[in-house]
Amino acid sequence: MIDGRIRRVDDRLRPAHDLSVYGGDRLPVWDGKQFVDPDTRVPLTVWADALEAVEEPAHVSTFGRQVHSKGILGGSEESGRHIGYLTKYLTKSLGEIVEADSDRQRRHHDRLHAELSLTPCSPRCAVWLLYGVQPLGTSSKTSPGHCKARAHRRTTLGLPGRRVLVSRKWSGKTLADHRADRRAFVLQALADIGIEKTVEEPRRLVWHKVQPGDPNVPPRAHLLMHAIAERIRWRAEYDKALLAAGEVSATRSAA
Repeated sequence: MIDGRIRRVDDRLRPAHDLSVYGGDRLPVWDGKQFVDPDTRVPLTVWADALEAVEEPAHVSTFGRQVHSKGILGGSEESGRHIGYLTKYLTKSLGEIVEADSDRQRRHHDRLHAELSLTPCSPRCAVWLLYGVQPLGTSSKTSPGHCKARAHRRTTLGLPGRRVLVSRKWSGKTLADHRADRRAFVLQALADIGIEKTVEEPRRLVWHKVQPGDPNVPPRAHLLMHAIAERIRWRAEYDKALLAAGEVSATRSAA
C-alpha cells in the first residue's frame, strides 16, 4: 500500500524498451553467430547483460483504493454455474466480443495494435532486437521486429494464449496429462459402440525428415485431402458415439 492505493509491481524483469534503436530499413543483421549492429558490426547486448542493467520494474500498475473480490466455493452449485458461464462465452478473439462501432473506436484499436507491435512480449520476442537487445533463442531465422506470438495480433490486442488456464495447483496435472485424459475419454467412447482404434507404439517408430525429391512422398495436395478426410471421419465417429450416449444435443448447445 502506497498513499492508500494498491500498486502492483511487475516481478518479471524487463530491459528498457521506451525508445527503439533500430527500425525501417536499418535493422540488426545476423553474422552467423549473433545479431550485430548493421554499421559498426558490434554485437547487440545479450539478454543476461540487459537484465543486469535493469534498475527498476518495466511496468508499475496502480489500481483503485478498494478491490471487491467474491469467493466461490469449489464443488458448489454456484461454482458450477459460474464456470459454465465463463467457458461458454470466453473467446480467443477479442474482435468477436469487442467490436469497433465508430471511427473513434477503430482508431483506438489501430493505435493499440501499433503500440503492441513494438512492445516485446517475452524474453524470446524478436521485437527486442529493435531496442538493441538480443533475446533468448535467436537464430538466423529470427526476423528483427517480427514476432508471431498472439500478443501482437490485432484480434487479441495484448491478450495472448488461453483465456482459461490449466493450473497444476488445482488439478495436479500437466497439459500433457489433460491431453492424455481427453484422448482416453474419446477412445473409450468409441470402444463403447464397437469402434476400436489402433494404439500407436512410439518406441517402435523411427522418424526421418523427408528429403526433397523423395519419390515415396505423395503430393502435398493428396496429403491435405487425406488429413481433411481423416478428421471428417473422426468427427463422424465421435458424433455417433455421442448419439449412442444421448449427449449430442447437450454438446451442440454448449458449443
